Amino acid sequence: MAQHSQEKTVTGHSPTPLAAQAGAAHRLLSLDIVLALLALTGGLRVLYLAAPTPALPTEAANVAHAYALGHLTSFTDAGGAGASPLGWLQLSAYTMVSDAFGRSATALAAVRETMLVAAVIGAVLLWFLARRLGLARWASAAAVVLLAASPLALGLQRLVVVEHLAVVWALGALVLITKPGARIRHDVVAAICLLAAVLTSPLALFFLPAAGWLLVRRAPERAALVAVLLNLGLGIAFGPAAGTLRPHLAPAGRPAVADWVALDPAWAVLSAVALVAALAVTALRPFAVSGLLLAATLLVPGVPDTAVLALLLPVTTVLVAGVAQAVTRRRTPAHRWHARRRPRRGLAPAGAVLVATVAAGWAYGYPALRPSADRAGPLAEARDWVRANASGAQLLVDDAAWAELAKAGWPTGLLAAPAACAVACPPAEWAVFGTGGTDLRKRYPALDGAFANAGTTAVFGAGDRRVTVSRLGLPPADPAAPSEASEASARAHAGEALTASARITLAPDAAAVLRAGRADPRLIATIAALAALQPVRVVAFPEVPGEDPAGQPRRRVLLTGGEDDAAAFYTGQRDLFRPSSVTRTADGVLVTYPLFAPSGLLVPSSSP
Repeated sequence: MAQHSQEKTVTGHSPTPLAAQAGAAHRLLSLDIVLALLALTGGLRVLYLAAPTPALPTEAANVAHAYALGHLTSFTDAGGAGASPLGWLQLSAYTMVSDAFGRSATALAAVRETMLVAAVIGAVLLWFLARRLGLARWASAAAVVLLAASPLALGLQRLVVVEHLAVVWALGALVLITKPGARIRHDVVAAICLLAAVLTSPLALFFLPAAGWLLVRRAPERAALVAVLLNLGLGIAFGPAAGTLRPHLAPAGRPAVADWVALDPAWAVLSAVALVAALAVTALRPFAVSGLLLAATLLVPGVPDTAVLALLLPVTTVLVAGVAQAVTRRRTPAHRWHARRRPRRGLAPAGAVLVATVAAGWAYGYPALRPSADRAGPLAEARDWVRANASGAQLLVDDAAWAELAKAGWPTGLLAAPAACAVACPPAEWAVFGTGGTDLRKRYPALDGAFANAGTTAVFGAGDRRVTVSRLGLPPADPAAPSEASEASARAHAGEALTASARITLAPDAAAVLRAGRADPRLIATIAALAALQPVRVVAFPEVPGEDPAGQPRRRVLLTGGEDDAAAFYTGQRDLFRPSSVTRTADGVLVTYPLFAPSGLLVPSSSP
């Protein structure tokens, strides 16, 4: 009976209910596996989305272009970031449809969400591609897990790099090409996907050998059709429409391939072995050729390593899993790429070696990623500081600050990017720049003139994440005015006198600020005047975030006791001693003075 049922199935007749149930069970199992892999891929990327390192300097330009396109405003990046009009359009489309800019804490987080979605879609396509290449469920799942959980992939796929979009298009094309019983419409859509991949990143051209090989293997006439469509599209895009669609790569820079490999040495070892070994496996050979061509570009000077690795990662994970399956079967798979074979026994030893190698590499790479729950960061702190202290001013900003301030609602007409300094910088009152300011000054010498009379006012973050806010156009130093050292000495002398006053009660931290000369001279003078009227209790001189690292005096004070009289006293001040705000809080009266106290308010002999 079983033999009869099998014969009916093979000859095309309806399968038996038992066979239908078995097929449904297999499909449900595959669905469960895919959902679990999607949860793993998305969950890990949400966790590491805000990881501070590795950082990519050119990421900011892609974020700014995505915002500008979605909000129909103009933006010219500082250069060195490459160009991908179609890639920027895809980023912009997602952020607009999903309202990512409105939901996210920063512009960078909004556009990185697109990378997360691309990674999840790529994981689904990778599963289907692996299955259609003849990989068993365990091997297909291993390929996706390698991509989903590799520290290298987590660090790389969170960055706003258009190659992550290009690889999704390329995987989509390969899935369609390897579809059993594919028709002309599938090949036409595959050609469109390949065209989109190449227009998103020129490096996607290296997927064409694999796609062409698979098409020729299946149906040569279809390969000719896809080639014609692809050449027609590329001819238009690189010809009449070159000004609108033609992409070009960013120049090479950090992170280099060695920086990425340090996150997952096991990936580098397994990928190198798989790229060569897969040449002996018929089903994997087209992908091995494309992978080797991509890997070879890492040796070409000027090609960005980050972009190459973004395209190479999915290829190598499939090859590693496919080679592992071939080893467990003790023979190469069938010559037809869609053949299905049951894996033989003996999977455990090879699998154990693979798992041990991967675990050793991941144990080294995961601690270096350092997941962060902070979705804001130094640039967001600088944004908030500028909004509070320089609202409505003309700003000179780098690409990252342009996107962040534009997202926060700052009029883009008041934001001048470095590209505006090609000849001379437009008039600006403030500047917001990250650590790349030195390189930008080399590229745009006019920036030196803008910073000629600038003073550092606030500093946020440290190292590669440092963001500096500078006041531009300060008047030249007056030779007759007290020096900064004498000003600090006067503040320290007057502060010491306040700490000795019997009418002033100071918290230990507040007394330390006064003795160190770190209090604003207007606060010192007004506290002394208030103490002449009533006893004063100073709880703290709260720091304005970012100003202590810039050497700015503390310009806020928190007072308790006699709060009504203290609030009235400060509210009634005039001219130089008028605060910018007097606020009643649960802890007392918070008095805040504006930036830049006039010099010469205190002299060393002043006393309370």
